[in-house]
Amino acid sequence: MVEMKLNGKKKMRNMLFICFTIFLFLIARLGFIQCVQGEELKNLAYEQQTLDRSINPKRGTIYDSSGKNVLAISSTVETVTVNPGNIKKEDKEKVAKKLSEIFSLDYETVLKKVNKRSSIETIVKKVDKEKTDELRVWMEENNILTGINIDEDTKRYYPNGNLASQIIGFCGSDNQGLDGIEAKYDDELKGEKGSIKRHTDAKGSEIGEEGENYVSAVDGNDLVLTIDLNIQSIVEKYLEEACIDNKCTDGGNIVIMNPKNGDILAMATYPSYNLNDPFAAYTDELKQNWDNMSQNDKTTSLQAVWRNKAIADTYEPGSVFKIITASAALEEGITDTDNEGEFSCTGGIEVAGVRIKCWRYYRPHGSESLRQALMNSCNPVFIGLGQKLGVETYYNYLEKFRLLEITGIDLPGEANSIFLKEDKVGPVELATISFGQRFEITPIQLVSAVSAVVNGGTSVKPRVVKQIINSKTKEITDIPIGNNGTVISKETSEKVLSMMESVVSEGTGKNAKVAGYRIGGKTGTSEDGVNTNKYVTSFLGVAPIDDPQVVLLVTLYNPTRRRWSPTVGGVAAPVGGQILSEVLPYLEVNKTGEDAEIIEEVQTPDVLGKSLEEAEKILKESGLEAVYEIESNEIDKESTFIKEQTPKAGIKVNKGSKIYLK
Repeated sequence: MVEMKLNGKKKMRNMLFICFTIFLFLIARLGFIQCVQGEELKNLAYEQQTLDRSINPKRGTIYDSSGKNVLAISSTVETVTVNPGNIKKEDKEKVAKKLSEIFSLDYETVLKKVNKRSSIETIVKKVDKEKTDELRVWMEENNILTGINIDEDTKRYYPNGNLASQIIGFCGSDNQGLDGIEAKYDDELKGEKGSIKRHTDAKGSEIGEEGENYVSAVDGNDLVLTIDLNIQSIVEKYLEEACIDNKCTDGGNIVIMNPKNGDILAMATYPSYNLNDPFAAYTDELKQNWDNMSQNDKTTSLQAVWRNKAIADTYEPGSVFKIITASAALEEGITDTDNEGEFSCTGGIEVAGVRIKCWRYYRPHGSESLRQALMNSCNPVFIGLGQKLGVETYYNYLEKFRLLEITGIDLPGEANSIFLKEDKVGPVELATISFGQRFEITPIQLVSAVSAVVNGGTSVKPRVVKQIINSKTKEITDIPIGNNGTVISKETSEKVLSMMESVVSEGTGKNAKVAGYRIGGKTGTSEDGVNTNKYVTSFLGVAPIDDPQVVLLVTLYNPTRRRWSPTVGGVAAPVGGQILSEVLPYLEVNKTGEDAEIIEEVQTPDVLGKSLEEAEKILKESGLEAVYEIESNEIDKESTFIKEQTPKAGIKVNKGSKIYLK
C-alpha cells in the first residue's frame, strides 16, 4: 500500500516535470517567434493578406506640328502577375504549365516564380488581350479565382516606323524614355502610377467591408512638336537618296528651321532605325552579320544609329562659314557688298610667312567685290576680312552668334563647338577660321547662327516642342520662343541675303535653283578631321529671300562616288534645291519673278489602297511620277497595293515631282 502511494507520487512528479518542461519549451518558442521571427512573420502575413499591385499610366501622345498627326502613342496591353501564397499547393504545377504554354515561356522558370515565398511575381509584361483572354477562360474553367492577376498596361507604338527616329527616341520595357524627346520630356510624358490594394485572408477571401482599394493612374501629358510630318518625310526621302547615290560612307543629316521663331520643321539623320524595334539590325549588311557579332559590337553599332548627328556631332563647316565672316565685316563697316575692284585674288595670300591658297589658285579670280567673292567662294578675300576684324572683334561676333556655347535645343546629347581659346589664336589660325576651317561646330549651331543673319539680325533659340497638353485638364501650355538678342542690324541682314541670292543665281550654289522662287545659299566643303582623306560637303539655303521662312542645311559625310574637288559642295546643292522645290509649295510660299509660272503646281492624289497599276495611272494623269523600290518585272502590279505614299494626299507639289510609294 505504501509502495503504491510512493509510485503514484513519483508518477505525478514525473508528469509535473514533463508538463513544466513542455511549458518552458512553449514559452521559449513563443519568445523566439515573437522576438526573433516576429518582424519576418508579420511581413509575410501582410504580404499574404495584402495584394498591392501597381497600374501603369498611359504615356502621353506625341503629335507633329499640326496637332493631328501622331508620332508616338501608347496602346493598351496587359501584364500578368501571380501571388504565390494565394495559389493552392496542388494547383501550382498546373498554373505554371498553363502560363508557360499560353505565353511561350520556360516552364521551370515560371514554376520557380509560382513557388516563391513572395507577395507578387511578374510572369509576363505587355501582352495582347487575345492571350490574356485565353488565360481568363482557363482560370474560370479550372475554378482558379485567386493568385493570378491580369492588369491593364501600355505599350509604346510609333505609327511611322523610322520617321524622325533620332528626334523622337524610344522607351524601355518599363515605359521610361531612353532617347530623344522621349527621354528629354520623360517627366511630362510618363504620368503617375496607380495601385490596386486588396486585403484577404489565407484563402484569398476579402477581409473587411472596404474590399479592393483602387487608385487610378494619371496619364502622361501630350506633346506637340514643331516637326511637320510632311516636311520631315520630304527631307528623309531626299537625304536617303543623296546618301545612297553619292555613297556617303558616314551618312548625312538635314535640318530645316524657321528663322523667325526657332521652330525645327525637320531634322533627319541617315541611316535611321525603326522606333518600334530600336535594338534590331537596321541595314541589310548588319542583318546578315547580326547573329555573329559580339554584344559589344552590336551596342556600338546601335549607339551610332541612335545618335542625332545634327546636334551631337561636330564638323568643319568650310566655306558656308563665310556668311558669318561677311556679316561681321559688313556690320563693322569694313566693306560693302558691291565696291567694284575692292579685292584682288592672285591665287593665294601670305599670312605670317605661310602662303594660303585659294581653291582656284590655278586660275585666280582677279578683281572682285564682296558679292563676287562670296559667289566665287574666294578664300583670300575672307582671310583679309578676318585680318581687318582682328581676333578680339571676330571672337565677339562668335559669341554674339552663340557659336561658343550650345544652342540649348530641347534634345538630349547636344555637343558644343571646338574653337581655339581666343588668346591662342594667331594670324594663321584667324585666317583659317575666317574661311571655315580648323574649328568644329554642330549643324544646329550653324543653322541657328545663319538664322540670325537672315531674319533681320535676331538670335533665336531652336526648339522641337512647342506645346504641352495637360492630360487631366486639356490645358495647353505654349513653350516660349527663345530670343537671345540682336546680333547684326536689319540693314546688314538684307545685304547678306542679297549676296546669298547671287550665290544661287550665278555662283557656286546655282544647282539649288528652284524655278519661281528667290533662293539664297552657300556651298561648303571641308576635310573631316586631319589626314583622314575624308570630306564633308554641305549646302546652306534660305528661302524666300524677300521673307525668309526656312533655313536649310544639307550635310553629307564623305561622299565617295564623286572624287573630291573644290566644287564638291555642288553635290549637296541639288539636294537642297529638290527639297525646297517641294517644301516651299507645301508652305504655300508665293512664287515671284519672271519664271514664276514656268512650273505648274498640282495636288497629290490619294492612292492609298489602290493597286500599283491603278496608282501609276492616277499619278501619271496628274503629271507626277511613281517611284517604288521593287523592280516592276518582279511584281504583279494588279495584286500589289499601296500602303504608304510620300508626300501624302492633298499636298501641293510641282508638276513632274516624284511620289514615293510603299
